[in-house]
Amino acid sequence: MDHLIDHPGIIAVFSIVVIIMLLLDLGVFNKNSHVVSNREALIWSVVWISLSMIFSGVIYYLVGWESFTQFQSAYWIEKALSVDNLFVFILVFDFFNVPKYLHHKVLFWGIIGALVFRAIFIFTGVELINMTYLPEMTIFGMDVEINAVLTIFGVFLLFAGIKSWSAHEDPDEDKDFYKSPGARFIYKLFPVTKNFEGDRFFIFENGKRIATPLLVVVAVIEFTDLIFAVDSIPAIFAIAPDDPFILYTSNIFAILGLRALYFLLANFMHMFSRLHYGLAIILSFIGVKMLIGPFYHISSPVSLAVVGGILIVSVITSFMFPVKEKE
Repeated sequence: MDHLIDHPGIIAVFSIVVIIMLLLDLGVFNKNSHVVSNREALIWSVVWISLSMIFSGVIYYLVGWESFTQFQSAYWIEKALSVDNLFVFILVFDFFNVPKYLHHKVLFWGIIGALVFRAIFIFTGVELINMTYLPEMTIFGMDVEINAVLTIFGVFLLFAGIKSWSAHEDPDEDKDFYKSPGARFIYKLFPVTKNFEGDRFFIFENGKRIATPLLVVVAVIEFTDLIFAVDSIPAIFAIAPDDPFILYTSNIFAILGLRALYFLLANFMHMFSRLHYGLAIILSFIGVKMLIGPFYHISSPVSLAVVGGILIVSVITSFMFPVKEKE
C-alpha cells in the first residue's frame, strides 16, 4: 500500500502551511493579546477544519482511499479526545484566575510544545512497534504475528475506556494545580511573582529574572497535554501503525484547531455532557481493534464509520438529554 512518507511533496506542503498559519496567528491576527470573541473563534475553527479536510483531499488524490480514511479516523479521534482536554483547560484557567485576554497566548505556546512532543511520541512509537513483532505463531489454528507494543496499548485502551465511562464526574474540580509537575518545575527554576504582568512570561527586578504566573500556567497546560497524549497517541496507532506521517499530520491539524475550539465551546461545555460516554466507547473499540488485529483486521473505512457514528450519537444524546450547568 502507498504511504504518505512516499510523497515528500505533501509533507513539505503540510510543513509550509503549518508554519505560515502559526506566523499569521501570532504575528498578525493576535499580535496583541485580547479576548477572543465567539465570531473570531468560529472563523478560526472553520479555517482549521477546512484546511484539514483540504489536506485529506490531497491525500486521497495522491495517495489513495486507504490513507484518506486513516487520516480522517486519526483526525476525528484526536479531535474528540481533545474536547475532553478542554474541560481541564477551563479548570486550570479558573484555578489561576488567568485573565481572559491571556488565554489565547497560553494555548498558543501550549500547542507549540504539543507539536514537538507529539512528534517525539509518534515517531518513537512507530519505531517501537516495528521492533516488537513476535515470531509468527499458530493460535486457534491460525498463523498470526502478534506485536507486543500494540497488544499492551490495546489492553491499556480497553481498560481506559471502561474506567472513563464512570470516572468523569468532575474528577479535577478541586485539584490543586500548584502541585502539578509543570508548576513545580517552574517554581524550582525561577522565583515567581504573585501577580500577572500583562502578557509577559518574565520580568526583571534588580537585574534578576523573575517568572510570572503566566509561565506557570503554560507549564501546567503542557503537562496536562502530555497526560492526555497517553490516551490519544496509543489510540491512533491502531489506525496506521506503519505510517507515522499520517498519524502526525492528522494529530497536528486536530491540535492546531483545539485553541479556536476552546474559545468557541468554553461557555457551552455543558451541552456536550454525554460526549465522555462516546469517548469511552471509542477508546474501548480501538483497544479491541488492537487486540484482535492479528486475527481479524478491521479496515480503516469501517473504523472511520464506527468512530464517526459514535461521536454523532453522543453529541445528539447530549442535546436531547442535557445535564444542567452547575452554578
